Amino acid sequence: MRVLLTGSSGWLGRFLAPRLREEGHEVVGLDVAPGAETGIIGSVADRLVVDRVFAERGIEAVVHAGALHKPDIARYPAQAFVDVNVTGTLNLLEAASAAGNDRFVFTSTTSLMISEAIRAGKPGGAVRAAWLTEDFGPLEPRNIYGVTKRAAEQLCALFHRERGMPIVVLRTGRFFPEEDDTHRHLSGPNIKANELLNRRLTVEDCAEAHVAALSGAPKIGFGLFIVSAPPPFSEADAEALIDDAPAVIARHFPQAARLYARAGWTLPAHIDRVYDPSLAERVLGFRCRTDFAAVLRALERDEPLPFAHDPSYVSPKEIAAGRATC
Repeated sequence: MRVLLTGSSGWLGRFLAPRLREEGHEVVGLDVAPGAETGIIGSVADRLVVDRVFAERGIEAVVHAGALHKPDIARYPAQAFVDVNVTGTLNLLEAASAAGNDRFVFTSTTSLMISEAIRAGKPGGAVRAAWLTEDFGPLEPRNIYGVTKRAAEQLCALFHRERGMPIVVLRTGRFFPEEDDTHRHLSGPNIKANELLNRRLTVEDCAEAHVAALSGAPKIGFGLFIVSAPPPFSEADAEALIDDAPAVIARHFPQAARLYARAGWTLPAHIDRVYDPSLAERVLGFRCRTDFAAVLRALERDEPLPFAHDPSYVSPKEIAAGRATC
């Protein structure tokens, strides 16, 4: 199939485009910034650009991974999030529907599930970690990023209901390579390793999830799935996780404290949320390959960590914006 991949110059795009080609698809990359996987420079918020791509390239399916993200809140006004994340998604849905496409994959985020109350965790008085499945609600996104991604999800559901378009929405956990934009209390690799317990996946696994979603969309019809590394915990651990996470981790991984001490790392004192990706495994047949156990194996064997960490990473769109202002 001829697949339109938005956000093709971004972190996910550079891994996803080659995987789509390996599956036999022709990839048409669209992004606001140039990149190795980008053939068309333009914004999804520009309907003329979207219509031209469909008309000239004969698009047969869409993987919509392009967006403004949470760190962009410090750089862009709220209207830009509405333009890109909401209007851009609407533009693509309308164009795909008009073209008779039989599958559409939308990259959403688990971030929209987190209210300020959940984020407060133990200091906020929570008595148990939030066990987050696709049925969790009511949803109260805490910022413009979450609000606009939720609105885009609802547009996807609307187009499936009204027009019958097969659509898969993937609420992905964290997979960015750079430092966390708010938390710096631990080293970047330490934070990322900890997050594989409950809220992170590798970019390679994220790409594989999109491949599975594209393949499965026609049969599924409409599906919304959390995509994250499988947690070692069960919901029965929720109270203990908020109270004493290291003790729970020790029950599942007796070697963790020793290996962390050797690395000079710190285990999380409290875990306030756990994303449960089991629905994706049951329905999509997808399960992340890399989990927290892989981190411990790497530490034990003095091997490279099984996830990317690049504190110097800068989004291609920001690099392009910087050049434009020089």
